[in-house]
Amino acid sequence: MARPRHEQPTPAELEVLKILWDREGPSSVRDVLEVVNRHADPPRAYTSVMSLLNVMTDKGLLRRSPQGRAFLYEPVAPREQTLRSLLGETLERVYNGSASLLVAHLLDQSRPSVDELDQIRSLLDAYQGRRPEPPEEGGARCRHPRSKRSAG
Repeated sequence: MARPRHEQPTPAELEVLKILWDREGPSSVRDVLEVVNRHADPPRAYTSVMSLLNVMTDKGLLRRSPQGRAFLYEPVAPREQTLRSLLGETLERVYNGSASLLVAHLLDQSRPSVDELDQIRSLLDAYQGRRPEPPEEGGARCRHPRSKRSAG
């Protein structure tokens, strides 16, 4: 049975994307392998990383360009776009669209420092300043009616 196609990157694919975003330019399999093996125990094989990069290219996560006898890989989407997409999917699939539930779980799991909480408060204040004012009690104000055109 064929594996279901995931639109979002798997954890291993996300690890590779982070490496490529940090490198800020096209990278070879060997470049990625070198960074992956700094933290991998046991070290990963060249062919494993190459296979992963090829799968990611087939999924549309990476762009591949030939350079000599090798290929260079780079992410198709920027970091922010991918992270926004991952968060949006998590918000909908896991939290049924409830931002407050997601934030409550995030704070509980990450246990932010006082400085991080201050940064979060600043972000919330800035976000609240961007939002349109909530409608007054009884609903939004009515627009002025348009004058009727004379049929002629």
